[in-house]
Amino acid sequence: MELEGTRLGSRNHGGLKEIKVRKETEEEEEPLSPMARMFHEPQSNVYCIGIMGFKSPIDPQIFKANWLHTVVKHPRFSSVQVADGGEMKWVKTKVDIDNHVIVPMVDQDQYHMDMAASDKFVQDYVANLTKTQISTSIPMWDCHILNLKTSDAESTLIIRVHHSLGDGTFLTSLILSCSDTLPSYPAKRESAPAGAGWFWSPLMLTWNTFVDIWMCVATAYFLKDTETPLKAASSSVAFTCRRIVRRTFCLDDVKLVKNATNTTVNDVMLAVTQAGLSRYLNRKYGEAKSDNGEARELENYLPLHTRLTATLFINIRSSRQIYTLEEIVKKKSKAEWGNKIGYVLFPFKIALKDNPLDYLKDAKSTMDRKKATLEAKFRMFMAKENNYWQLASFPLTTMWFSNVAGPQEQISLFDNQVTSISMSLYGQPVALTIHIINYEKKISMVLSVDDNIIPDPYELCDDFEEALKLLKASILKKLSNSSRL
Repeated sequence: MELEGTRLGSRNHGGLKEIKVRKETEEEEEPLSPMARMFHEPQSNVYCIGIMGFKSPIDPQIFKANWLHTVVKHPRFSSVQVADGGEMKWVKTKVDIDNHVIVPMVDQDQYHMDMAASDKFVQDYVANLTKTQISTSIPMWDCHILNLKTSDAESTLIIRVHHSLGDGTFLTSLILSCSDTLPSYPAKRESAPAGAGWFWSPLMLTWNTFVDIWMCVATAYFLKDTETPLKAASSSVAFTCRRIVRRTFCLDDVKLVKNATNTTVNDVMLAVTQAGLSRYLNRKYGEAKSDNGEARELENYLPLHTRLTATLFINIRSSRQIYTLEEIVKKKSKAEWGNKIGYVLFPFKIALKDNPLDYLKDAKSTMDRKKATLEAKFRMFMAKENNYWQLASFPLTTMWFSNVAGPQEQISLFDNQVTSISMSLYGQPVALTIHIINYEKKISMVLSVDDNIIPDPYELCDDFEEALKLLKASILKKLSNSSRL
């Protein structure tokens, strides 16, 4: 196989360039979807990053052999993206596994018994990866094996995939299909609009969708987000280095709040996000106004009418089931390859509230409203018809938000027990992206931040943690008062 180009390079600010390849097969070539092409545009040249911790060290040779006979079987992981007469197509190619699996040398003695230093090494390694891209002359994915003991794992696997191959749900499902025992996802909760009967439901959907489309146009032209310490003053941060950090909570704490308030896990995590952002911004504004650079804890420094919008991504696949590898690699698979995502504009109400449960009421109310609209599917449709429509809204929000469902039970990959799973992105045109992912009895908030805009991501994580503690304390107090009656 003769390919032109190099495997790694600095970030490319342009779109997908034409390359020449020698075809391995005479199979019919499939064109790239509009969504796949979109993720090569300068303002959305995005990569997915999966980070998995393992209980034991990873044997590189065993990993390569297993990966080659599982994940690489999928056509997206064994095809290059080629320009043919102005149209981009997937072309099957032979995969040289050594070009895709990287095992850097790590001085184990330097980090022996220093878990903080080990954790920082892994974090810095990922940050350095976000400064680079993968050549289009090979399938656009790679894996990095770090056999270094950290605070929650004996080794770490970093999986990097260009977003044109698929979204986070597709990537997670593909990897989980290779696990030693096929895991299960939580059952999908019905999301019909509250109070919408058989007659009013179509009318409500039509009206809400019309309003949301109008708001999309307004946001694109004049309803800009407020400039805050979370938002870059420049037009784009898509090409900056990203730092990816994670904060893990007990899933039972989240479910305690969820069950007591008849909400969803997603509602609770949106409330945690809204409360945490409010705390963080209040402190930042206070530090800016204070003579000594410190904010008084009980003081409200937030400006009135802060407009902070998130691009909230939604999986629009018809099924959340985990399929076997044999089913996933089929063409026209039930698993639905690629990018099956729409998005809605989700307004966060930035304010300090005396009752933490008010954040949850706001989040649930807004999310229920977003469930009663076809905004996400409309955007998906428009993206297929016109890339500019999709791209127009990306740079205008303050942040991106996504919830990726993880397995409910412990899993092993190639006979190595998985201790943690994180998903994130880089290349996006916002300074803050939050992914929520659950694994076993844990749920994590994974932040991808621009260091130049948000130099203190762990402080933001602390604010999210405190927000969940306050929600839980409010519920326990409410339950205690009820039991006395």
